[in-house]
Amino acid sequence: MADRVAGVPGTRADGQEVSLPAGSITDVSGILVGNHHRLDPDATLGQGWACGTTVVLTPPGTIGAVDVRGGAPGTRETDLLDPANSVRYVDAVVLTGGSAYGLAAADGVMQWLEEHDRGVVMDGGLVPIVPSAVIFDLPVGGWQCRPTAEFGSAAANAAGVEVAVGNVGAGVGARAGVLKGGLGTASVTLEDIGVTVGAIVAVNSAGNVADPQTGLPWMADLIATLGLSAPPDDQVAAFAERDAKLSPLNTTIAVVATDAALSKAACKRVAVAAQDGLARTIRPAHTPLDGDTVFVLSTGAVEVEPATGTAATPAAMSPETKLATAVGAAAADCLAHAVMVGVLAAETVAGIPTYRSMLPGAFPNARSDATG
Repeated sequence: MADRVAGVPGTRADGQEVSLPAGSITDVSGILVGNHHRLDPDATLGQGWACGTTVVLTPPGTIGAVDVRGGAPGTRETDLLDPANSVRYVDAVVLTGGSAYGLAAADGVMQWLEEHDRGVVMDGGLVPIVPSAVIFDLPVGGWQCRPTAEFGSAAANAAGVEVAVGNVGAGVGARAGVLKGGLGTASVTLEDIGVTVGAIVAVNSAGNVADPQTGLPWMADLIATLGLSAPPDDQVAAFAERDAKLSPLNTTIAVVATDAALSKAACKRVAVAAQDGLARTIRPAHTPLDGDTVFVLSTGAVEVEPATGTAATPAAMSPETKLATAVGAAAADCLAHAVMVGVLAAETVAGIPTYRSMLPGAFPNARSDATG
């Protein structure tokens, strides 16, 4: 059974706390997160900076894998993560805005890692392994306003255990359907085996994160977990009317981390399962125009003893298969929670409304936030 890790309320980019105690990917010991972005206060849609980069730094010996479900991904170094290929360890993962141009941010992360003696040792030097993925957020800011190598190095340099949510890093220029998207994080713990699973996600989906008929998240259990209630009919009607205008943006990208010791192949299976978290909270997801990508990292800090079989994981399964099954289920739940954290913490940018500003009645016990 997965119980949520007790976490302090998240902090938005403006320093305001938001009551979303979902934990953080940095609850997985050794994982650090850094953000760097540029946001013009008076940015209008298509004019001015609204873009950024998020970096997940790993402890030495971290194994990684990836699963890509979107039909139009923008990625770098993902082939290395195939279980059939030779490189096992990942030094960092980059989530960034700027479409394919934003992949330049990974250059800065590689330079930072080289300076800190991280990477595959080769004759004459090091080669840091930095898989990366991008979101298409260029129409929110200016088309020429996209992350560079300096964004990546600055984000890596800022990495720590505190993780801001909402309009920060790769979430600055993100949308979620017709609403403002953002950066979200969450964690869960598998108490029976002592394993922690965390996720961080940049939500930039063409699909909805809320049902236009109710104004509430698609997942019923998240409605209760996040303390939401049915908003008034007039707010739902206004949301549904706006929702009829299809968002031009797409792609949700995420990193899931765990301290469970998993092989590269098992990490791949967890990544496949984790994609279900996107499908549960975003409709539609994984379309031909999306680049939905989920990385999975295993720090290997917790060696789990083989368990006896259950109805869900029969004894005939190998110990690693049982472990990957449990971690994958937790990863999907954790990622679904992180998606909603990112959206609920977002602030208005370039006139894009937030969930809180369009549907304030969903927060019966909270202050109305008309500005996002």
